[in-house]
Amino acid sequence: MPPTLASLVHHSALKLTVRAGEDRLDVPVRWAHVSELADPVPYMEGGELLLTTALKLDADDAKAMRRYVKRLVGAGVVGLGFAVGVNYDEIPEVLVDTAQEEGLPLLEVPRRTPFIAISKAVSAAIAADQYRSVTAGFAAQRELTKQALTDGPEGLLAALAAQVDGWAALYDASGAVVATAPEWAGRRAARLTADVERLRDRPAPASSVVGGPDNEDRVELHTLGTGRRPRAALAVGTESALGTAERYAVHSAIALLTLTTERSRSLRAAHERIGAAVLRLLLAGHPDHARAVAGDLYGGLLDAPFRVIVGESADGDPLDGLAEVVESAAARSGEAVLVVAEGPERLVVLAVDGGAAVEACGEYAATREAERAAGGQEQGDEEHELVVGLSAPAGPIAAAGAYKQAEQALSVARRRGRVLVEHEQLAAGSVLPLLADDAVRAFADGLLRPLSEHDATGRGDLVASLRAWLSRHGQWDAAAADLGVHRHTLRYRMRRVEEILGRSLDDPDVRMELWLALKATAAAE
Repeated sequence: MPPTLASLVHHSALKLTVRAGEDRLDVPVRWAHVSELADPVPYMEGGELLLTTALKLDADDAKAMRRYVKRLVGAGVVGLGFAVGVNYDEIPEVLVDTAQEEGLPLLEVPRRTPFIAISKAVSAAIAADQYRSVTAGFAAQRELTKQALTDGPEGLLAALAAQVDGWAALYDASGAVVATAPEWAGRRAARLTADVERLRDRPAPASSVVGGPDNEDRVELHTLGTGRRPRAALAVGTESALGTAERYAVHSAIALLTLTTERSRSLRAAHERIGAAVLRLLLAGHPDHARAVAGDLYGGLLDAPFRVIVGESADGDPLDGLAEVVESAAARSGEAVLVVAEGPERLVVLAVDGGAAVEACGEYAATREAERAAGGQEQGDEEHELVVGLSAPAGPIAAAGAYKQAEQALSVARRRGRVLVEHEQLAAGSVLPLLADDAVRAFADGLLRPLSEHDATGRGDLVASLRAWLSRHGQWDAAAADLGVHRHTLRYRMRRVEEILGRSLDDPDVRMELWLALKATAAAE
C-alpha cells in the first residue's frame, strides 16, 4: 500500500511527533514537498505532505495562520510537517489549535531530522508500493494467461474476478452476455446490456465507467478487438476504484481476450469459406457433397427443414446487424446456422425452421420497419435500406428452390417498400399487388389503348363491355344484363374488340392478358 502519515510517524529514523489531526493519519501521501512560501497552494496538486520551517510565516499571527491552514486544507494537502529548532523552538500554539480545528494533521519535525530524509522515506515507500503492484500485476498476468490457456475465457474471467475481488462478464458483439464469474453476477451483468451497446457505437478501443444497477458497485466497460467494430466487451465490477495491481490484471485480461477474439476472427474467416462452399454445393444440387464438406460444423442443420434468408443493402451496416442478430440468437439457443456474405451488399443465411435465428430475423426486420416509419421514409427514399426475403421450409435436396423463393420474396419486398417478405405470404395472398409494377402498367396501357381511343370517339363502350364479358366468363346474357344492353349488342362489341386488337377472344391466353391489363389499369386509377 502507499505510504501514509501513520507509516511516517512510525518510521523509527524520522522521530516525528503528532501535534494535531491524530484521527487522520491513515491518509495516503502522494509526495513530500518543501516550501517556505507564505502561500504555496498554487504549486500543490493535492495529497502532499508539506514541509516548512516557517521562514516567511508569522506563526504567532492567529488570523494569518487560520488563512494559511484553511488554504492548505482546501488544496488537498494531507499534512503539515513543521521543523522546530530552526526559526521556532516549538510549534506556536495558534498553529496547533488551528490545525486541530481544521482537521489538518500537524507533525513536529525535530532539528536533527532533515527534510530530505522525510522526502527519501516517502519516495522509497512509493517505489516499494509500485514494485509490489508491478510484481502483483505480473503474477496476475501469469495466472490469467494460465487460466486462459487451460479453461478458456470462462477460466480467465474467474481468475480476474478473484484478482479484483469483484466480478467480471464477457459480452458478444451484439451486447449479449456470454459468460460471467462468479455465476451470481449473471443477472447484474445482463442489466448493463444497454451500456455495452452504447459503448459499441463508439470508435474502438473504447471504455467507460458506469454505476452498477441500483448503485451496487462500480463497473468498468472495455471493448475488445482491433478492428473498426468491437468483437466483444468486458465488464469488471468492484466496490471501489481499482488499485495499481488490479489495473494490471484488467489490462492483461483485455489483452488476452483481444487475442482470443482475433484468433477467433481468423477461425471465423476459415469457417465462412467452408460455409460458402457448402452453400454452393447445396445450390448446385449436391447435398451429399455439402454434408461431407460441412462435417460437424453445422450439426443437424442439413438434415432438418431449414429456411433460406437472403438480405441485401447498398450499405453494409444493416447486413452486419442482421448477421450479428441471427448468429447471437442461434448461439444462445444452441442451434446451428450458416451465414454467407455474398459480397458487401448481400447476405445468405440458412437457419433452422421455427428456430430462434428465424425469429430474431423477423424481430430485427420489424425494428427496421418501425424505424423507417418513424423517420417518415417513403418507398424508394432510402436505396441503402435493408430488404430481406425468406423462403418456405425446405430440405437439402430443395435448397436451390428455396434460394429462388427467398430471392423472389426479396424482389417483392423491394418493390413494395417492405423490409421483409416471406415467400409463403405471396402464395397465400393476392397477385393483384404485383400488378403495380411500372412494366405491367405500360403493357396494360399499350394493350388497351386502341380500345380506349375507340371509346373516346363516342362510337361504343368497348372497354367496359370487355370487362363485363370477362368477369362473367363469356356468358352473354349475364354480361349483357350487367351492362343493360341486348346480348346481340354485346356480341357485336366483342367482334369489334377482336377486329381492333387483331386477336381472338377464343384464345385463353388472350383473355388472361386482357383481364390482367384491365386489373392493372384499375389499380392505377
